[in-house]
Amino acid sequence: MTRVAFIGLGRMGHGMAGRYLAAGFTVTLWNRSKAKAEDLIARGAQWATSPEHAAIDADAVVTMVADDEASRAVWLGPNGAAKTAKAGAIAIECSTVSYDHAREMGRELKARGLIYIDCPVTGLPDAAAAGKLTLLAGADSADLERARPFLEPIGTTIRHFGAVGSGTVYKLINNLMGAIQIAGLAEGLAIAEQAGLDMNLVLESIQAGVAASPQVQRHSKRMVARDFSGATFTAALRHKDAAYAVKLAESLLA
Repeated sequence: MTRVAFIGLGRMGHGMAGRYLAAGFTVTLWNRSKAKAEDLIARGAQWATSPEHAAIDADAVVTMVADDEASRAVWLGPNGAAKTAKAGAIAIECSTVSYDHAREMGRELKARGLIYIDCPVTGLPDAAAAGKLTLLAGADSADLERARPFLEPIGTTIRHFGAVGSGTVYKLINNLMGAIQIAGLAEGLAIAEQAGLDMNLVLESIQAGVAASPQVQRHSKRMVARDFSGATFTAALRHKDAAYAVKLAESLLA
C-alpha cells in the first residue's frame, strides 16, 4: 500500500493528514506533540518518534510546519526525514517558507535523490479537513505529474507557477496582500468607531463595497462584533510571512 509520511499537525496539517487516511494511504505521523495525533492514530495512522522514523519506506513525505527553521529541522536536522527517505520519494513542502529556503531545500533534497515539490497552500482549516485547499506549486512539470496522486487528496485546485520556489513566491504575495487588507480594515473600523458612525451601517457598507474581498467580509463581521474567538491564523505567523515577502521584494531590487 502507498505510504505517506506527514510531518506537522497544526491547524492546517491535522486536517491534511486526515485526508490521506480518508484516501486509503498508509500514513505515518510526526509532530512535536503526540497529543495532536491521537485522534488520527485512532483512525489508523501510525506514530513515528521522529521525522527520520516517519520517512522510512515512505513514497511521499509531506511537511506542514511553521517556518524556515522548523522546515530545515524536520528535513535536514539530526533526526530529519532526508536521512531515511528513499531515493525517488516525493518531498512535498506545504509550509509557508521563504523563497531562498524553498530553493535551497529543492537543491538539498534533489541532491539526496528526492523529488522536491514546492507546494504551499491557501485555504482555512475547514478546507484542509475537507480536502478543498488550493495548492500553489513550484516544480518541474514531470515531477509535478508524479506528485499529483499525493496532491489530489488535499486540494481541489493545483496552480503550477513554474520552477521550484515560484509557488512560494505567489504564497508570500498572497499573504502579504492579506496582511495589508486586515491591517487596513482594522484601521478603517477604528476611525469609524472613534468618529461615532453607526457600526452596523459601516459593516453593511463594507460588505457591499469594492474592497469587500472574502477576507475583508469575514474579518469585518468579527471585528465589528468584537469576536476574536476561534482564530485560524496567529499574528506571529502573519508577521513571519510578511517579513518573508518583504525580504523577497528587497532581493528583487538588488
